[in-house]
Amino acid sequence: MSQAAVISSSTIYSSYQSINALKDQAISIQVLKAPLGAVVSGLDLSQPLAPSIVFELKQLFNEHLVVVFKNQQLNDEQYLDFAQYFGSVYQSPKHIPVLASANDGENQTIVLVANTQEGYTGSGELTAHSDHHWTPVPSKASFLYALAVPEQGGDTLWANHYEIYDDLPEATKARIQQLQLITYNPFVRRLKGGEPRLYRDLSREPISEGFPHPLVATHPETGRKVLYLDQATEVEVLGLSQSEGEALIAELRAHAAQPKYLYRHQWEVGDVVYWDNLATTHQRPAFDPQQTRILKRISLAGIRPI
Repeated sequence: MSQAAVISSSTIYSSYQSINALKDQAISIQVLKAPLGAVVSGLDLSQPLAPSIVFELKQLFNEHLVVVFKNQQLNDEQYLDFAQYFGSVYQSPKHIPVLASANDGENQTIVLVANTQEGYTGSGELTAHSDHHWTPVPSKASFLYALAVPEQGGDTLWANHYEIYDDLPEATKARIQQLQLITYNPFVRRLKGGEPRLYRDLSREPISEGFPHPLVATHPETGRKVLYLDQATEVEVLGLSQSEGEALIAELRAHAAQPKYLYRHQWEVGDVVYWDNLATTHQRPAFDPQQTRILKRISLAGIRPI
């Protein structure tokens, strides 16, 4: 994991005009020497939080996109209570399958992300993605809470999509500014079978419903632009030919995959990680299936990307 630089709360919040509630509570904050990420220690998420602390956590989140809370012990009710300081729990429309959807389309409020019989996602590789990108109104943020972690492996990596967009050539920015992207539902692909694709075959019917979102989205909290694109899900750029769309997406994905945009998190039991689903993607390399990894995920309702 990237080494963290310990910085005082007053330094971290100098641009926020904040009331320094976290500093007053003797809570330790570390800003990571990485493209994104901050670590909060000494805050008990099982207890009610003062409004001033919630406000500062939201500011910290908007600035750093990934916030890690260390040494937590939470039951499901406490976990939900904490998550809902930041928004309502995400629910996908029943006809659109997502991770852990029931046969009747009901979503699970807390999803067991584990390589156990009851869990989801196993131990294989998960390529860079943002949660629920293929739905009409994707989730704005997610949490993972670690209950058991492998001795080696099982890390999660997050990429900063502000920086990915900012570093694009100006000609590319101008070219993609008004484009709309459809990300097709990978869970429908798994149900129907067939080889996964990186780009839709325009000569065939699409695998699932498509909900266009901007390829360049504007973050509703910060006003900054992001490249809103996953690494390996099946996509289509509206208005472009097969060859032009495939070439453009391959170019953008190659740019986004550069390691300089990544923060790698090595999990410890008790970690709660809170991340932005619009301004980041996350991925997980495969790990030893004999090693147990148990986390619990909560996602928050968002708005249609703009």
